[in-house]
This record gives sequence, C-alpha cells and structure tokens, in this order.
Amino acid sequence: MRLSGMNFNVTMGDTMIHVDTCTLTITDNSAVSQTSGVPDGYVDGDVAASGELSVNASQFDLISNEAKSAGSWRGMKVFDMMFYGKTAKDEVKVEAFGCRIKLSDLLDVDKKGGQASLFKIPFDVTDPDFVHINGVPYLRPEEIENIKQ
Repeated sequence: MRLSGMNFNVTMGDTMIHVDTCTLTITDNSAVSQTSGVPDGYVDGDVAASGELSVNASQFDLISNEAKSAGSWRGMKVFDMMFYGKTAKDEVKVEAFGCRIKLSDLLDVDKKGGQASLFKIPFDVTDPDFVHINGVPYLRPEEIENIKQ
C-alpha cells in the first residue's frame, strides 16, 4: 500500500482536524545568476509558504471555537501545523510554523445537495522556522540566525 491522502492526519496547534483537502506551497524566489546572458551560479531569493484547508461543518466548528476563545477570527494566535502520513512502506511529516489563518469561500451552497458543504481556510506561514520536511528544515540555519521573534 502506498501513501495517499487518506493516510494523512492534520494537526492545527494541539487540535487534530479532518480535512477534505489540504495544500502547502513553498515559493522560493532563488534564481540563476548570469554573466553576459550565460548561467554562472545562483542567488538566493525570498521565500514564502502558504496553503489551504477544506473542511466540513463539524471540523469548521472546532476551528470556530478557537476563534471564539480568541475573541475574533483575526485575533487568533498563530499556531504550528503538522501534516503526517504513514503506511507500512512510506512515512511523511511536514511541519509549517507560525501559521495564520484567513477565511475564504465561507459559503458555497448548492440547493441540489448531493455533497457536504465545505469551508476553505487559507493560511500563511509566518515563523522563521518556516517549513520542516521529515525533520529537515527548508531554510539553512544561517538564513534565520539573526531573526528575532
């Protein structure tokens, strides 16, 4: 058996949630350095990471309770997210640090029915620890050593 979306668990802070879909995308603006139009190495660029969760109403309610405790959706503190999948042959652990959620596509109602309503929750990664993949940080230690939190 190979790893599929059904094998993943997602944790927001201390809360495990069940997602219908989720994404995490890294944007790395490193580029090829050129001299007279000829590649001669590379230069580091800025990085960013963001993603999106799609959850059903019961899972959205779990997240809503966190917002209620914080006093508002925008008042929620940032949290770490972990995406963990495991089968007998494969194991993947991706961590995103300092995630801040936003809301999008709050309602998508289809009166015909036939499928559960989903809530889309985009998020941005805001912490210098950024993203770790199977315990290995994406950024080099010297890239974040002088950044204070």
